[in-house]
Amino acid sequence: MEIFFQQLVNGLTIGSIYALVALGYTMVYGVLKLINFAHGDLVALSAYIGLVIIMQLMGALSPTVLIIITFIATMIITAIGGVILERAAYRPLRKAPRLSAVVSALGASLIIENGIMLIWGPMPKIFPASVIPNANYSLHGVYISLMQVLVLIISLILMVALYLFVNRTKLGTAMRACAIDQDAARLMGINVDKVIVTTFVIGSALGAVGGLFIGMYYRGIYFNMGWIYGLNAFVAAIIGGIGNIPGAMLGGMLLGIFNAFIAGYVSSSWSLALTYVLLIVIMIFRPTGILGERVAEKV
Repeated sequence: MEIFFQQLVNGLTIGSIYALVALGYTMVYGVLKLINFAHGDLVALSAYIGLVIIMQLMGALSPTVLIIITFIATMIITAIGGVILERAAYRPLRKAPRLSAVVSALGASLIIENGIMLIWGPMPKIFPASVIPNANYSLHGVYISLMQVLVLIISLILMVALYLFVNRTKLGTAMRACAIDQDAARLMGINVDKVIVTTFVIGSALGAVGGLFIGMYYRGIYFNMGWIYGLNAFVAAIIGGIGNIPGAMLGGMLLGIFNAFIAGYVSSSWSLALTYVLLIVIMIFRPTGILGERVAEKV
């Protein structure tokens, strides 16, 4: 049982990261009906930005202040990158066929990925171990690190805050209205462009937190990691129900736990293959995802 609970803790940790990244996919899809394939590369970019900030400020600030500044600055910079991405790659193609937007998203993804490689090089970069103290806590034979505690707590806070924002605020109501029908939202006086920009800001900022967690938890980052983590988060969003915020949270957690149990009881080399087996099974029995709802297409 100790192995079971240990893998459960590990799965919840990586699942929280998947959920944060998946929220960026599901929010953009909910409003624009567009898969933002460049989102994973923004996550990778945020990890590199965070590493630069840490290396520049390490030693001049206390660890707590350094972490706070790193997260805030990285979220702001990545959010700005998300806005630039929306204006340059997606807004001009809003009236174009969906295939054009998909091609634009893939192009933006390659530009960001290769930009990372040209700036920081193709070799992996390592986060300093001293950023987060290497403290471990034991509970009945199950070990949990301080980094895992921070990932779980901060992710939970951000996901609850997002859920309350979308469901309890005026801007959140406008986002839900745009997700249902943008033309009707315009007739109601909603600034659709503002809503879309806000969606990219929030999604990119949450992805930035996920990118920093990846760097601090695994220590190593590499220029094309956005494709792998982004793809896993995209699968999590589909499993939970693409376009559904609670679904993205649930899908991320389930996928993280599933991968952890596969790695613990089978082999980590089978993790990716069995992930897609899980996706296929869920799509067969629940095509809209676990929390997804069938929506009639406008013709």
